[in-house]
Amino acid sequence: MSAMQTDTTVLTAPAPASVPALASDMTWQENALCAQAGPEFFFPAPGSSTREAKQLCGACEGRVACLEYALTHDERFGVWGGLSEKERIRLKRQRG
Repeated sequence: MSAMQTDTTVLTAPAPASVPALASDMTWQENALCAQAGPEFFFPAPGSSTREAKQLCGACEGRVACLEYALTHDERFGVWGGLSEKERIRLKRQRG
């Protein structure tokens, strides 16, 4: 996969069996790559690119836990776990 492509396999993956554990366990934040970057990457102005945030998320070991946190807590803004707001809405619909 090139650096510009986003890994969207998570869009079709079923919810992990341990979603509540992932969502309540916040230790993923300690080593998250986003903690080393400014919020402007993850909460861009409307119409701005989310590419940089998604690239950083793609290299982060906490990506799945971050995404599950966002889905569980209905985060409506920004990039979480490598997905934009619209992508998270689509994923929630697919999961039912």
